[in-house]
Amino acid sequence: MRAPGERDQGDSVLRCRDIELAFGGLRALKGVSLEIPKGEIFGLVGPNGSGKTSMVNVITGFYRPQSGSVNLFEQEVVGLKPHRIAARGVARTFQNLALFRGMTVLENILLGRHVFMGASALASLFYWVWALRNEVEHRRVVEELIDFMQIQDIRDEPVEVIPLGMQKRVELARALAAEPELLILDEPMAGMNQEEKEYIARFILDAREERGATILLIEHHMDVVTALCDHVVVLSYGEKIAEGEPEQTISDPKVVSAYLGQRAAARRAEAVS
Repeated sequence: MRAPGERDQGDSVLRCRDIELAFGGLRALKGVSLEIPKGEIFGLVGPNGSGKTSMVNVITGFYRPQSGSVNLFEQEVVGLKPHRIAARGVARTFQNLALFRGMTVLENILLGRHVFMGASALASLFYWVWALRNEVEHRRVVEELIDFMQIQDIRDEPVEVIPLGMQKRVELARALAAEPELLILDEPMAGMNQEEKEYIARFILDAREERGATILLIEHHMDVVTALCDHVVVLSYGEKIAEGEPEQTISDPKVVSAYLGQRAAARRAEAVS
């Protein structure tokens, strides 16, 4: 029988152990470990420059750590290229939108199906029998996601002309198009108003409940973290300073100090300028 608050980690999607990452003389991550059980919404938070995005880039193969292990679905993935990790069931959104301008909403979401595309030369010879059948199936999935994200009215609009909140929905839909087992969301609510945040929060919950995704959420809005996350790890200057249930962890004196210290520095900089 588990103690109150203890997590069942017997079926973990991701285990990172003692991750060390340095750029020259700068240590971006200092022995960071975390573990995400299947089905959780797991929060990774911390002040700007704390190492959150660096950690995500290690997990997704964009950075190779100097030491440590990244175990994804019970397999070590350190050293694998990003596309190989994506093909294992990982999709992500980015802190800065990475949509393709000049393409429609539907076309951007369809790009999320690239991990399933790759018709052989033989299939191309018999396009109307095999390749066309695959294309129809991809379009069916995309249309379902357009309904899921409630963006039917903008499906044929170029992404650059729609509002930021809708662009964020499109990027989330594109990530879901890959049918990920692990969905990584890097500040999905940045720049949004309260109503837009509430919509995205609902879609995140639905992605877990209806689509079975385990979610790693990087977010600055503490109200979002406490409302959505089952468990939280807090980084500061590349180190893990707290971990646990959201409300308890965010009220930890070390966490409060890390955030207040950054705000005080910002106020001093504003005063000098």
